[in-house]
Amino acid sequence: MVKLRFSKFKLSVLFLLVTLLGSSGPVFAAENTILDSVANLRIGLDTVWVLLAAFLVFFMQAGFGMVEAGFIRAKNTCNILTKNFLDFCMASLGFFMFGYAIMFGSDKLGLTGVTGFFLMGAESGAGIPLYAFWLFQAAFCGAAATIVAGGMAERMKFPAYLIYSFLISAFIYPLVGHWVWGGGWLGKLGFTDFAGSTVVHTVGGIAALIGTIILKPRTGKFKADGSPNVIAGHSIPLASLGVFILWFGWFGFNPGSTLGVGNGNLIARIAINTNLAAAMGGIVAMITVWKIFGKPDLSMAMNGALAGLVAITAPCAFVEPGAAILIGGVGGFLVVMGVLMLDRLRIDDPVGAVPVHGLNGIWGTLAVGLFGLKDLGLSHNGLFYGGGFTQLGIQALGSITVVVFILVAMGSVFKVIDMTVGLRVSRDEELKGLDIGEHGMESYCGFQIIN
Repeated sequence: MVKLRFSKFKLSVLFLLVTLLGSSGPVFAAENTILDSVANLRIGLDTVWVLLAAFLVFFMQAGFGMVEAGFIRAKNTCNILTKNFLDFCMASLGFFMFGYAIMFGSDKLGLTGVTGFFLMGAESGAGIPLYAFWLFQAAFCGAAATIVAGGMAERMKFPAYLIYSFLISAFIYPLVGHWVWGGGWLGKLGFTDFAGSTVVHTVGGIAALIGTIILKPRTGKFKADGSPNVIAGHSIPLASLGVFILWFGWFGFNPGSTLGVGNGNLIARIAINTNLAAAMGGIVAMITVWKIFGKPDLSMAMNGALAGLVAITAPCAFVEPGAAILIGGVGGFLVVMGVLMLDRLRIDDPVGAVPVHGLNGIWGTLAVGLFGLKDLGLSHNGLFYGGGFTQLGIQALGSITVVVFILVAMGSVFKVIDMTVGLRVSRDEELKGLDIGEHGMESYCGFQIIN
């Protein structure tokens, strides 16, 4: 009797085990389905975030256009806006055909990508779909290209500008991008540029520098003794609108470079750092120019805010808000000193592209090695936080390399263009205005008397 009961007990346990094992398939399948749904939701959320950031960066093209148009004379407004408009057109096509492959294609030597031309066989560089990642990076490419328009404004031939715009978008900018963001040699060395102080702004600013040197100053910019004449822009309200648009777009530029939402802490820190640096840059630039010239110049204050934005772009993810304020303040001071330095060197930069983007791109890159924190994701603490000169030295090496490369590469591009189609318009066309000479139209109609 005892034996029979024991056998029944064993049969009951066996039946229970079989039942549980038989039902575990649907349980595990349900768990996998939930996990897949969560993963897909995360990818979808990150994709929406990156696309929204890409749209904001694209809108910065309008900001660049308004700033540059406001800071130059009315007779050249249509020309500068056409260049800004076509910049993004040329950048989109150049980056699609060649740029993305050079920047993010596979590479064994760390110098340039060699796969994915025309996006054929290309892979995404982040945990989001390829097309979303491409659009975000293309918007950055367009921003780098359009910086140069301001520095070379009011005297450059339009066909020459189109050639330049395609070449920098398709080849020059992506090459630097590969070194830093695409698995190239600078990135492997530990060089850090979170959102583009070097890759975007130093590239654009130094290209503007060599371009404006080769073009030479506008007619009437400098007196016989070398002192500068003030050639006032035609619309400060237009320039102000552009600065506000750029400030707004920078909240896509910097926080969007996280390429994902995460728990929100990182994008929040980047956003506050971005805002504080811009605010301090504007205030310091205003105080500096007020002290030197006796008036709080709005145009310089606006360039100071832009300088703060450029300077915080590289270190925005790796510094605390207090450091961001200091970085932006130094940027505001540098932009005023940079404008004065260019005047002394008789280099004509109509909108301040070189001090804002070139000089402060370098400063922002070095700031990573001064104020960066290992606890916030940097490889080494910055100099001011006990990390020594390791990160600062790497940052300096990367910045110097990019500056020299752009001077040589873009200097060669501009020289070749000058010897073929020509860089500069005629003196008569410059005096009449490029709107009429290059485009056969006026930005503000009704001022000419027609006989």
